[in-house]
Amino acid sequence: MKISVIVPAFNEEKLLGACLDSVRAAFSGLPGAPEHEVIVCDNNSTDGTAAVAAGRGVRAVFEPLNMISASRNSGAAAASGDWLLFVDADSRLSAATLGEVIKLIGSGTCVGGGALIVFDPAPPPWGRVLTGLWNVISRVFGLAAGSLLFCRRDAFAAVGGFSPLLYAGEELTLSRALKRWGLARGLGFAIITSAPHVSSGRKFRIYTFAELILQAFRFSLRPFSSVRSPAHLRIFYDGRR
Repeated sequence: MKISVIVPAFNEEKLLGACLDSVRAAFSGLPGAPEHEVIVCDNNSTDGTAAVAAGRGVRAVFEPLNMISASRNSGAAAASGDWLLFVDADSRLSAATLGEVIKLIGSGTCVGGGALIVFDPAPPPWGRVLTGLWNVISRVFGLAAGSLLFCRRDAFAAVGGFSPLLYAGEELTLSRALKRWGLARGLGFAIITSAPHVSSGRKFRIYTFAELILQAFRFSLRPFSSVRSPAHLRIFYDGRR
């Protein structure tokens, strides 16, 4: 078994290094961990993202379309593993979370899954409420957060990967597609609860409460068209880091 860790990255020179170091440390911290590779998909960055990957000896591929689903799909296309593990460039993989992923892979009972999330630095009180709400939704409905999602490679190919039409929410669509594929084969879609994945809390620092609520309000008015255009998704595509 081989795991391909895919890290999509747009202008992530500040945080990518810590992410890649965490992946290396997580695998090193697990005796008997399976073979793995790490692939960074440089999503048309204008900073030193590619140089950070090269400086750590990590293979980088390039995706010219500034779109998270396209970046993830390009990384997957370059991967050679039996399992794909998507980790956001502004997050950090722990040995505990990776260990749970490997256990689930080895169990032969699931097609893929995700994990509950925590943020570092910790968000303000209202941010903690939103985080808690998402984690409940993730657990109850079996939906993986984009910061960590893993799946069988053959299942990923069978369902068509991440939707090429979506600039956001693509991980939710893929979660549902993988669940359907797995259900037909007696396989589950697991959400890890014992070892949450650490994501960056920078959006709570960069954007005000009002800006985040306005983004949510715009999405609620036009949920389907909003995720199909970066113009409606400022907090993801305005370049602030």
